[in-house]
Amino acid sequence: MGIIKQPENPRDANQLTRAYMDSILVEPRYLGSCTPDISMELFGKRFSSPIMIAAFSHLSGTHTGGMPEMARGAKLAGICNWAGMGDEKELSDILATGAETIKIVKPYANREAVFDMLEFAKRSGALAVGMDIDHSFDVRGKPDVVLGLEMKPVSEEELADFVRATDLPFIVKGVLSEADAEKCARAGVRGILLSHHHGIMPYAIPPLMALPKIRAAIGNQMEIYVDCGIETGCDAFKALAMGAKAVCVGRSILPSLKENGAQGVKEYVDNMADELRGMMARTASRDLAHIAGDLLWDASTGKKIVL
Repeated sequence: MGIIKQPENPRDANQLTRAYMDSILVEPRYLGSCTPDISMELFGKRFSSPIMIAAFSHLSGTHTGGMPEMARGAKLAGICNWAGMGDEKELSDILATGAETIKIVKPYANREAVFDMLEFAKRSGALAVGMDIDHSFDVRGKPDVVLGLEMKPVSEEELADFVRATDLPFIVKGVLSEADAEKCARAGVRGILLSHHHGIMPYAIPPLMALPKIRAAIGNQMEIYVDCGIETGCDAFKALAMGAKAVCVGRSILPSLKENGAQGVKEYVDNMADELRGMMARTASRDLAHIAGDLLWDASTGKKIVL
């Protein structure tokens, strides 16, 4: 049909993700609809919506309050917060805000440090823990080094060891293939976050493009969350209609944090939630469990997306 603008740089995974997101159209359904309930339960906690804060790190350059200020925004909005790289004090400050938080640990070459971080997160009251497996390598294919700390790729066996090391739910961030999803399932992982880490690899498949086959491969063995390119309630709706449990909003929220701190975060999330609610009302989706899987169309072909 040719109604979607192609990315200027076809290598850029972020542009590819945006283009694919915009190529998905939604079929309205009005009869029998109602004002929807967009609340979500995750690991025994109730949240106002399936919109979550992405696993940011090092936000002090965006706002003086840094990661704890973002967490305060999540708390105000009543949503789940994720936290990326940071020391024990920062995690303690994040959790002190009262925001239910999922702590993501990097695949440090020093495996003892990984186990220590998982244990500290549990003692400190994190909702869940996990690891971003896509930070194992740099652009040259060598072990990545972040802030002077070397990373190391993770085997399926090591992942199972990490899962067994904690009784908190364990989530893997950076899954974009059926192969990795199936390994996560075998390792006992509770959830996977589909993400290309803001375009860490050229030509990376958009998460929503990978989602249907991953869902088909793992069934209901694990929950699926979506990261990258989620900027609006419409984006969130498309991910949920494809079978995601929840979504993470990333860099698009940073200007709101910078300009108005926690209140800015809340306002951005509230706007996304309103838009999601509107999309659900216009598709006869009374709650998250009743978003139909046959609502989406591919603008490039003019045909329904088969899930």
